[in-house]
Amino acid sequence: MKNSSIRDSKSKRWLTLIIVSFTMLMGYFVADVMSPLKSMIETQLSWNSEEYGLFSSAYGWLNFFFGMLILGGIALDKFGIRLTGTASAVLMVIGAIIKYTAISHLHHGDSLLFGIDSQVLIAGIGYAISCVGVETFGITASKVVVKWFQGKELALALALQVAVARIGTMLALSASVPVAKAFGTVTAPLSVAVITLLAGLVMFLYYCVLDKQFDKAESLANNNEEEESFKLSDLVTLANNKMFWLICFLCLTFYSAVFPFLKYATDLMVQKFGVNEDFAGMIPSLLPFSTLFFTPIFGTFIDRKGKAATIMIIGSVLLLGIHLLFSIPALDSSIIAIVLMIGMGLSFSLVPSAMWPSLAKITPQRQLGSAYAIIFWIQNGGLTLVPYYIGYLLRNYCESEVNGQIVYDYTYPMQTFSLIAAFAVIIAFALKWEDKRKHYGLEEPNYKPD
Repeated sequence: MKNSSIRDSKSKRWLTLIIVSFTMLMGYFVADVMSPLKSMIETQLSWNSEEYGLFSSAYGWLNFFFGMLILGGIALDKFGIRLTGTASAVLMVIGAIIKYTAISHLHHGDSLLFGIDSQVLIAGIGYAISCVGVETFGITASKVVVKWFQGKELALALALQVAVARIGTMLALSASVPVAKAFGTVTAPLSVAVITLLAGLVMFLYYCVLDKQFDKAESLANNNEEEESFKLSDLVTLANNKMFWLICFLCLTFYSAVFPFLKYATDLMVQKFGVNEDFAGMIPSLLPFSTLFFTPIFGTFIDRKGKAATIMIIGSVLLLGIHLLFSIPALDSSIIAIVLMIGMGLSFSLVPSAMWPSLAKITPQRQLGSAYAIIFWIQNGGLTLVPYYIGYLLRNYCESEVNGQIVYDYTYPMQTFSLIAAFAVIIAFALKWEDKRKHYGLEEPNYKPD
């Protein structure tokens, strides 16, 4: 007779999804809260585009260059969800406080640290610390979902977790400018971010109680047999898996063509499409908003019908087409911008809803934390270098003065994003070929009925 599992309780597994998704939502809000404020930051704080790009690149300073994300994944597999998740949430709060303090209490131009304006650098350090928390909590949340939904509605649950987290990005893009203008300072949205993060930390502490119940119940159901634990040699196993590396580099190229784009999307709406600054953030916010509708649909489809590898190809091709259209100077209608942002939301629903369940198929659960960590670490390389490069391009090749006002031509940056998306398309085709050759089952359904 088959032993009952606590994950068979629909109410409990969906409650855990709500909790970790809420905390992740708060993390994404903090990560993107300054994205739509570029022009206000340049006006109020006297930053230039290159300094803004440097600050935005701080997302990966610690995660990528110091390998903190790799260490976080190993800690997750070694020490478990409760300790790693709590530590990650605390880091998000600490980093957000440092960033807020730098922006609100230091002044641009007062001093330099390592040749960089001290306000920019310290704000970047705070951002980097909070992003260690965001990324490590992201892999923790993914492992939570796999833990509770393995053999159930896994693709749907992972898709919903991503979609709900994206609400944080949507709120950051749509609300940051109105909040900043209402209070007359760019620090106002940052203070909101700190408060919301504290709420996310409290929610995760409640999840820890449920997680402890899960472990106790599973131990009893399995007659106190211990699951095989993570070993450092498991990293060698991952390194020898070609499909794992294809997913890594698809993640790198696809996300590098989306997240850094969002850092500049609000300014793009103002500079190219002539949208009023007060409302410009609303158009990019359509991307995460549309994922709320599209992602559950594709997650359910993959659970029931499969075709994950094919869906990753479709999403990558769609992203390439959208960036190419954004790069055409003559297409400058705000209606076109709205349609393209919704299309990008469709693309951003297709690929993640297929990619993350695929990783769970090719990786044993004891290695999942490390697998997610390596993928996110490589992804952070793109999230670090691409925003800085776009800022460099804008300041040195795309900046001009019209009627005494600095304006930017986004043609070169959008061509850069198109090139990155083209690499994603190539890798997506290679991934499907490898699945066909090695029979990983990415085209097969995930769902096993209760």
